[in-house]
Amino acid sequence: MIVPETRIRRALPADEQALGELDRSTWSPLHAVLPAPEPPYAPFFDDRHRPEDHLVAEAADGVLVGYVRLVPPTPLACNAHVRQIRGLAVAESARGRGVARALLRAAMAETLRQGGNRITLRVLGHNAPARALYASEGFAVEGVLPGEFLLHGAYVDDILMGRSLKP
Repeated sequence: MIVPETRIRRALPADEQALGELDRSTWSPLHAVLPAPEPPYAPFFDDRHRPEDHLVAEAADGVLVGYVRLVPPTPLACNAHVRQIRGLAVAESARGRGVARALLRAAMAETLRQGGNRITLRVLGHNAPARALYASEGFAVEGVLPGEFLLHGAYVDDILMGRSLKP
């Protein structure tokens, strides 16, 4: 269960530096398809990654300990009812306390608030902890791209997971 002093809120432009630092500190070959970030760092927010696309987990002391990025998967009107998670990160210091689960649930609630009724995500096949979390929240494997990525000398599957948010 999430610690009571952690709250989930929408990201603000002022969160950019903290989110950039969090993103860099949580980089791992377990979930990353891009190389580890190196200076000079790109901005966390840009035209494709806006503050309004992020929910953040904020500890009682104001420190951001996690985020989830939630976006429409395409600009097409025919799938405007779908949102896709395109990033979920939790600080090492906050892991094991329900922060990722709280962010995931907040993303599902936000999808419903925005009028959506379906949520999807992609996860690397070797990322067993994330896959277990998603499955425990009702996400099912809906597709597998075998060997889609060559990461550190090994081929890794790209797994599409999703779930309906209809009652």
